[in-house]
Amino acid sequence: MARQSYLFTSESVSEGHPDKVCDRISDEVVDTFFRTAATEGWDPSQVRVACETLATTNRVVIAGETRGPSSITPELIAHTARLAIRDIGYEQAGFHWQDAEIEVLLHAQSADIAQGVDIAGNKDEGAGDQGIMFGYAVRETPELMPAPIYYAHKILKVLADARHSGETAVLGPDAKSQVTVQYEDGKPVGVAQLVLSTQHLSEDMTSHDVRTVVEPYIREALPDGWLTDKTVWHVNPTGKFVIGGPDGDCGLTGRKIIVDTYGGAAPHGGGAFSGKDPTKVDRSAAYAARYLAKNVVAAGLADRATIQLAYAIGVSDPLAVYVDLHGTGQVEEGKLEGVLRQVMNLRPRGIREHLDLTRPIYARTAAYGHFGRMPDNDGGFSWEKTDLADTLKSAVG
Repeated sequence: MARQSYLFTSESVSEGHPDKVCDRISDEVVDTFFRTAATEGWDPSQVRVACETLATTNRVVIAGETRGPSSITPELIAHTARLAIRDIGYEQAGFHWQDAEIEVLLHAQSADIAQGVDIAGNKDEGAGDQGIMFGYAVRETPELMPAPIYYAHKILKVLADARHSGETAVLGPDAKSQVTVQYEDGKPVGVAQLVLSTQHLSEDMTSHDVRTVVEPYIREALPDGWLTDKTVWHVNPTGKFVIGGPDGDCGLTGRKIIVDTYGGAAPHGGGAFSGKDPTKVDRSAAYAARYLAKNVVAAGLADRATIQLAYAIGVSDPLAVYVDLHGTGQVEEGKLEGVLRQVMNLRPRGIREHLDLTRPIYARTAAYGHFGRMPDNDGGFSWEKTDLADTLKSAVG
């Protein structure tokens, strides 16, 4: 029998964390290819991007493989990266959007990989790589996300919005949060421990000073009553955090995959998302798995759902679909596995078309989680829709 009373912890990192700076730049590259393809008459389904970014003290290196319009030059990519760094808020001596040296080392995609996707006569396309992907949903928040990661993200997003508005101009872009949630009778009820480390721009600020600035925003982000006199706070526990971002710690694309997904509350297949076009099932199939899991829970078929998809490079159909409802299901899991294949085409092309993924929608996913976000008016976060719930209910009978 599953434990009913326990503590569970998840962490998040802000858009200014070194790894997230790299994720943002890599996803800006993906968006640049899709945006340019749309304006120049390129077939967006033919765009290919696998982009990695490294950032350190006043230096950014962008490398990887691409296919797309020839008008996308290294100069354009470097300019795009600078704008992303400026938008995040880096104007510091050790990492400045104007002064950083940016090296672009993108080149054509491997023909061996391309032929696995561009199979002649196969309109459904092959998967861009082998791998396993997981989707998860749970009835703990309105967004059907695990509470610890959802609120760890929310704390940092509220603080970032305040920084961008000028309300907390004393804070810098780099920050990390960690929330330990108390569960009773299997449900989240409060915060037992809270960790926040945030960059500050004044050498004179103490941890107490920082807490005075951030506490109102943290209380705004959390449900009423979740912070009590028993909650233990750790705000800038090292005592000082002035040197931040890539100047303080080297950043790389794809190092925060648990932050990007479910905060450790669910399995992860291992593949990163940022910097990849949707032929890479590491990304698109993980989005599809989340979409299906969320719709299963939204349909009332379970209170908690984990879905695994598996693929082989160059093969269109998923090798397997696995469903675990964790003892909360209203339908037999084996039956649901078959139903999911019926209600959604899980081939790479089917996922891309169902979720409308060949558009410049990716830079906004680079921080504060790929899941648990409201769908945008222009189609971003389409995998967060629950428009399949009624179809699922009908299909299972």
